[in-house]
Amino acid sequence: MSKPERPLALVTGASRGIGSAIAAHLAPSHDLVLTARNAEALTEIAEWLSDTTQVTTIAADLSTMTGRATLLAGLEWLDPPVQVLVNNAGIAGSAPLHRTDDAIWNQTLTLNLTAPFELSRSLAPVMAKRGWGRIINIASTAGLKGYGFTSAYSASKAGLIGLTRALAAELSSHGVTVNAVCPGFTDTDIVADAVRTIAEKTERDADQARESLENFSPLGRLVTPEEVAALVAYLASEGAAAINGQALAIDGGETTL
Repeated sequence: MSKPERPLALVTGASRGIGSAIAAHLAPSHDLVLTARNAEALTEIAEWLSDTTQVTTIAADLSTMTGRATLLAGLEWLDPPVQVLVNNAGIAGSAPLHRTDDAIWNQTLTLNLTAPFELSRSLAPVMAKRGWGRIINIASTAGLKGYGFTSAYSASKAGLIGLTRALAAELSSHGVTVNAVCPGFTDTDIVADAVRTIAEKTERDADQARESLENFSPLGRLVTPEEVAALVAYLASEGAAAINGQALAIDGGETTL
């Protein structure tokens, strides 16, 4: 089966940052299901995009079994089914290894890795049966190289890249491609939180703390959510049909130069 005229795309963590940018980039060519914890924010995004596409919203906390069950139950009613899955929802924290307790580890691995696994496990068989689909996982340069004080986050994103490659090998013969997008430090609320943490712990001001993250990139700046979203939209397109099993860094050359 060829690509549907307007595939239905599910974007997790869609209420802000990279997720809302992805929704906006997919809207011209896809119908959308958007999920996040904040129902009010989802409604605002849906209203913003309503002139461009059809949008369904399902509020759910994917870090909990109940939240994942709520989302999957809501998806069962959709016809046609989801054929583009963008696993974007995630959490990023930092702490020295000895302060990374079981709660931090479990929460990070659950949202960043278990939720994408469970959604893929549920939705991929339908994609394969229809002969076309896209799974796009938002990983991180942390999954490619690791950063100090991010053991849980780096492990979860490395695991997500491994999951991507395994699913790509398994599903490619059914017309389903699976890829990971690995942004460097991106201008989102997560980085804003990191800037505050750096400023507090190092006694640098906010501008200096932000600059320390910008300097990871040879471009000397943060990645924008729109740049990540543009790559996701391309991977969801028919033009990217030969791209499969890749972990694509979008980091200004940080991991290669």
